[in-house]
Parts: sequence; structure tokens; C-alpha cells
Amino acid sequence: MTSSEVEPLVSTRWLASCLGNARVRIIDIRSVVDGGARAAYEGAHVPGAIHTDYAKDGWRATKGMATGLLPDAAFLSGLFGRLAVTPANHVVIVSAGTSAGDFAAAARVYWTFKVAGHCAVSILDGGMAAWMQAGLPVDVGPGTAPEQSSYPVAPDPSYRAGLPAVETALADASAILLDSRATSYFEGREKSPQALRPGRLPGALQLDHATAFDKTAQRLKPLAELQRLFAVVPDKPVVNYCNTGHQAATNWFILSELLGRRGATLYDGSMSEWTESAARAVATGPG
Repeated sequence: MTSSEVEPLVSTRWLASCLGNARVRIIDIRSVVDGGARAAYEGAHVPGAIHTDYAKDGWRATKGMATGLLPDAAFLSGLFGRLAVTPANHVVIVSAGTSAGDFAAAARVYWTFKVAGHCAVSILDGGMAAWMQAGLPVDVGPGTAPEQSSYPVAPDPSYRAGLPAVETALADASAILLDSRATSYFEGREKSPQALRPGRLPGALQLDHATAFDKTAQRLKPLAELQRLFAVVPDKPVVNYCNTGHQAATNWFILSELLGRRGATLYDGSMSEWTESAARAVATGPG
């Protein structure tokens, strides 16, 4: 199954029609971050879904101060295998569906599958909250232990911006540096515990990822609104970043997967990695 055969966002109605389809692998990522984790999964989950805790199961690796790095291929192979994912599966990610940060977790897991070479992956629009609101069937309890597989990770570097790529973009303005954080972090009035210094990448633009999320509907805003919101981003390659590569996954997902912007990447190291060296410049104040 190729990426052209699946939609990046799928509806609860679509997923309900796929229950029992062995080709569709439903991955529930609820964690302690969204107030859910394993207890919420066992209380009610999409039938057939397999649980993995986004915060605890190693979806993001730590190296030095950088706490949101892409895990290595061997680790991802084991992680995907424990979830019984094979290259033939269409993976559907189910988050809690309760906040902008929760959607960012789904977008980050989606990106991880893509950068690992898995083409067929989608996010359930509205997450588990939308599934419950629709009155669709649920399973309770620990679920059935999946048959573990061996996943052949084949990294696709086109989705990721590493530190050298960011340094190049900064030096020659070959890409837009898009900061997805709130204004207080962008201007350096607040600092993440994971960053050594406050501020932003010099020359960066800001587009707070939370503005793309409809708090009332508890999902991304409609496509037409997203198109208007992201129209401020020049038509060039875009390096999306935040503090730890979490929030920026939302902006990457919208640009790359929903709006079809070629050359959109995610800098998973973000400010936590960038500020490790005093030699790397940061900017503060209004942008």
C-alpha cells in the first residue's frame, strides 16, 4: 500500500467501516501527558486497537539535552514489531483527541512512521474523543496481545532536518525556519527546561501550532482555514521546529501532508539540541 492510496486524516465513519480488516492496524497512543495512558485504553478503546504509550515507549530519544530525537532504526524496528506492524499494514493513529498538544503527539508518531519508510499511515480525525462522541463500539480491558513482527525499517531522510541541514538553511536562507511555539518562547521571554538558552533560530518565522487547532471541535481546523493560516509561509522548503520536535510535528503535518508543500521537514532536535552549543546563535525579542 502506498501513501497515495491513503488519506492523512481519516474519519470515525471510515475507521468504523474498517473494523476487522486485518490490513488496518489501529494504534492507540494515549499517554500520561493527555491524562489517559494504559488505564484510559483499558477503559474503552477502538475495537482491535493496540496500545503504545507515546510518552513512555521510546517514540522520542534523548541524547544530551536533546530530548525529542528520532530513535535509531534498530529501536524503531523493535517498536513497530511489538505493535505487529508490517509494511503491508495501513496504520491508523488514535490519540485522545483533547488538545493541540495531543494532536501534536499523533502528528509526531505519524512523522516517525513516514521517516522510517512506512508509507500507509493516517491519523483518526478527532481521536478517541470523536469516536466516543459518535457512539461507536468500543472494547474494554487489556486487549489481545499482538503477534510480534519483524519490521524492516528503511529510513527516508526527506522528512527530517538534522542539525547540518538547519545550519545550512541558516547560512544561505535556502529554507524557511518555522517556529511552532507560542510567542513568549519565540521572543525569549520564556524558556523550555530542555533548552539551555531562551530565544529562537535567527531569521525564523512564527506560526503557533495551537492556532491550527479548533478547541471547540477538538480537532484541526477545516482545510480552507488551514490554507489561509499557512499562506503566510513563503513557498520555499520549510524546516519546522519547536523545543523538542513535538509541537512542530503539527505544522509539518499540515504543510507536508494536508497542503502538499514539498520540501517540508521536521527538525526533531529543535531548540533543545540547537542551544547545547554556545556557538550557535539565538535571537530574542519581537520577530
